[in-house]
Amino acid sequence: MTEQSSAIHASDRYFMMLAIEEAKRGLYTARPNPAVGCVLVKDGQIVGKGFHPKAGKGHAEVYALAEAGDAAMGATAYVTLEPCSHTGRTPPCAKALIAAQVARVVIAGLDPNPQVSGRGVAMLEAAGIQVTVGVMTAQAEALNTGFLKVMRTQMPYVRLKIATSLDGRTAMADGSSKWITSDAARQDVQHLRARSGAIVTGSQTVIADNPALNVRSLQLGVDMSSIPQPKVVILDRRHRLALADDSAYQLCRKEDTVFWRTDDLTTLLQDLVHTHHCHDVLVEAGAQVAGSFLAQGLVDELIVYQAPCLLGDAARPMVDYHPLSLTEQLRFDCSSHERIGNDIKMVFKPL
Repeated sequence: MTEQSSAIHASDRYFMMLAIEEAKRGLYTARPNPAVGCVLVKDGQIVGKGFHPKAGKGHAEVYALAEAGDAAMGATAYVTLEPCSHTGRTPPCAKALIAAQVARVVIAGLDPNPQVSGRGVAMLEAAGIQVTVGVMTAQAEALNTGFLKVMRTQMPYVRLKIATSLDGRTAMADGSSKWITSDAARQDVQHLRARSGAIVTGSQTVIADNPALNVRSLQLGVDMSSIPQPKVVILDRRHRLALADDSAYQLCRKEDTVFWRTDDLTTLLQDLVHTHHCHDVLVEAGAQVAGSFLAQGLVDELIVYQAPCLLGDAARPMVDYHPLSLTEQLRFDCSSHERIGNDIKMVFKPL
């Protein structure tokens, strides 16, 4: 590899990083579509950039090409996901890049959507455009874990969020839990909700806490009205709750709240994908629901906010899970940890 080719590779990574930053602007607003960014570069200068803001609106490439105008001819397009090759609610982006006569397209990763996968690249190459695939793939895919998992497996990406004390307790014996963690940690949870298509909770949590489970933070960096509110699902196999305009529980007054009355969590997740187009699911519930999701191997990411307090051995545990031996233990890899206010946020992936 020559020094020149190394420099080009470094340049590709740099401009793809900028495209990923563009994509982040649609992280909370584009769902159920993926968050995608595009940067157009000519003679080492950015001539256009864009992101996909919302389903039904133009894709990232369209906004970048519009900003670039005639300067797009002969430019290199850096795109965080393979340009689409089919007509959906918007025209194919691969054709737009061809029409603009870009010289090269650098793509972070292929789109596993069967309607797109590989077809966008083939269309570009057939038009004589040089295509490079695989630049900063992991960083780009981290923005769309739910979309990518659904396209590959027909199952959503499930995040389980737990707020706990130092001794692994989530509520007092009487169920009271407001508030174990700090306001800073609760604000951080708003980011999780904002990128979730659905939030799953249990009937006991609704009865004990009467939560809203909505996105309401003004610190997300985008217009609140542009963020789709997550679909809320209440697990209620004992039929303790129901929709009613005069209900004491605010979630039961929302006509779009879903009540799930069985223990079949796999079918629930499949229904959220196929009926409600939810690709990212956040579980905010008590120990029993948390334990069920973990025991059934349905959790992709465990997020623990640990507060510097002790609640004692009579308080309620993190999860209701009862392995009979060490061979049945659930083990995780700690992918990140950080301080949030006076709490510690830890993110774990199942091994």
